[in-house]
Amino acid sequence: MDWSDLIDTAFKVAGNSSQANQAAAVRTVEAAVIDGEKPVASTAGRHPDHFRKGVLVLTTHRMLFLKDGKLPVPVPLTAVTDATVTRTKLTGDVLTVVALTGSHRFEDVAKADVFAERIREAARLARLARSASPQVPAAAPAPSDAAPAEFSAGEQLLGQLERLAALRASGALTEEEFSRAKQRLLG
Repeated sequence: MDWSDLIDTAFKVAGNSSQANQAAAVRTVEAAVIDGEKPVASTAGRHPDHFRKGVLVLTTHRMLFLKDGKLPVPVPLTAVTDATVTRTKLTGDVLTVVALTGSHRFEDVAKADVFAERIREAARLARLARSASPQVPAAAPAPSDAAPAEFSAGEQLLGQLERLAALRASGALTEEEFSRAKQRLLG
């Protein structure tokens, strides 16, 4: 399965047969692909702030929400803690993805139960892969025996804060979500 097959299928489920929208979504995703990232699954859903449906794309690294060729809203799988589905008469199947970056809600999701299960499994695999081979920047010095433990913890905290700031800058986090996550980190 490649990116265009995945996105075409999701657009059909969403009831959007616009070739221009499909092509724009494929270009947007392909431009933002991370090294080694592969498509896993897709479905259609609607963000509560939007009237029309968009496409939810699950990859080996993250979940993306695409709509009208705009920049995707990414949720890194290593940050996902849960994915649940509730049903309402007004908004249909509601998928809630809880992550360290905040809670993400999508309404009227097609095949929501199956997609939630795929998210949970992909998140588990992403965390396993990360713990098996933690990525340490090449320029970062290895902590020495003489360095205090607080220095290592301080570096970790700084890295987490930098990641939060990058997520806020990319639009993945609102200012409020950023503030809450920062407060959790700082205690």
